[in-house]
Amino acid sequence: MTTATYQTAADALATWRDDLLTGKPPTFFPIGDGELTRLEIGPGLVTLFGGAPGAGKTAFLMQAVVDALRLTPTLRALVCNIEMPAAVLLDRQLARLSGIDLRTIRYRKLTAEHSDRIDRALNTLEPLADRLAFVRAPFNLSNVAATADAVGADLVLLDYIQRIAPPGEHGDKRGSVDATMNYLRQFADAGTAVVVVSAVGRTKDNRGRSSYDGDGLNLASFRESSELEFGADDAFILVPDPKADDLVTLRHLKARHSEARDLELRFDRRLQRFTPLAPGTRTADDGKLQAALRAAWGATDAADDDDDGGNFG
Repeated sequence: MTTATYQTAADALATWRDDLLTGKPPTFFPIGDGELTRLEIGPGLVTLFGGAPGAGKTAFLMQAVVDALRLTPTLRALVCNIEMPAAVLLDRQLARLSGIDLRTIRYRKLTAEHSDRIDRALNTLEPLADRLAFVRAPFNLSNVAATADAVGADLVLLDYIQRIAPPGEHGDKRGSVDATMNYLRQFADAGTAVVVVSAVGRTKDNRGRSSYDGDGLNLASFRESSELEFGADDAFILVPDPKADDLVTLRHLKARHSEARDLELRFDRRLQRFTPLAPGTRTADDGKLQAALRAAWGATDAADDDDDGGNFG
């Protein structure tokens, strides 16, 4: 016989009422300013991000982690990135913070004229170094958990979930991802902020062709598992604007605790920098000429900081 386990509504109401009147609100780790303050990343939450290859997922979330460390001085973060070593991720942050294009930094073509901006960016990154750690191989969930405990991580970023193996044997990739997400839910329940990056599958465009067309991306697009969208508190997909290379929409597909609202962002690929746009900045009929005007205005605004350089996705 199974023993019944339950709580009466009277007991629940008493506890809930006391917490409502005297308790603390949820803790969130801010990741930026403007519209970015609306993203709820914090202890007990699993936040899911997806997007097509080259959409800027890694750039956006590394910016989020670094700025979270800047804005919350007690925060400790762990990054598990399957595809990029720490030095490459730091190159991108140096470009973003210094305003020097990534190509110049990647190929180490720095000169004396860059020194002041490099110094300012390093002075921003170095105080965070003791609170930021990167997982090294093996890239499995057991190592992630052990490393998170070792460094006292409050926030864990997994980039990306389909390549991080859970403990035990699983019949296929779907079963493996399901198991990983179940474990990550337990990480969150233990008080950790969990941020998950997922690959997305191709969809059919309006001509029936297989593509990553933004209009076709939805909750079902997260690759391998429906458990991803079920287990996440919030789910987002980063969708580039087909009319303007520097504009992207962070589409808010699921919000368990709040209202789902999309965020409009400008993505400077040369600097790997995302900037939130004020609500109403873009319109439905925004076309090429308006996009060109925005790009010209942005270039004028950043002229004092930027060097000529390449285009990185």
